[in-house]
Amino acid sequence: MEEPRHRIRALHTASTATVYQAYSPEIGMPAVRKGRFPAAWKRDRMTWIKPSFTWMMYRCGWGTKPGQETVLAVEITRDGFEWALRNACLSSYVRGLHLDRSTWQCQLKRAPARVQWDPERDLHLQPLPYRSLQLGLSGEAVRRYADEWAVAISDVTPLAREIHALVSSGDLDSAARLLPEERPYPAEDELMAHLRS
Repeated sequence: MEEPRHRIRALHTASTATVYQAYSPEIGMPAVRKGRFPAAWKRDRMTWIKPSFTWMMYRCGWGTKPGQETVLAVEITRDGFEWALRNACLSSYVRGLHLDRSTWQCQLKRAPARVQWDPERDLHLQPLPYRSLQLGLSGEAVRRYADEWAVAISDVTPLAREIHALVSSGDLDSAARLLPEERPYPAEDELMAHLRS
């Protein structure tokens, strides 16, 4: 079955959705130990969360890029995830979806969350023909993410390294079996209508 151009694919349960971020060990390891982000984590800047494990691997180079050596899986409430989507604005102007460019700019400035659709990645981190969600959180959304939505934070760096080693050795089947089971997220049309570019 052909993938739609825009679809949220995520590891999710009846009450949570898992997103990924990568940080330096100074941020990532205390977050894992305490189950919450440490004081050094910046609440006053935008933070990007990604439901796609392979897109996160593309972004952090399998956890090898400086400052991104610790890959975190952050399990958040579905209520929080959906609040962010409902209150998000697309990060770029789309003619026909937005009334006009200045209206979009005002919406973007006020929105506590923004959405980008970037090419999903395969195991070689090459782009696929369909898109993956990135969700940028700022202001109120960052505080809610850290203080209310986060249910569990785990270190998936060992998993990233294991999958990367299998890919490097050419064992794509074994690598694919280790990937988190990301299924289409049951987002209703009303939740996504304003976010499809």
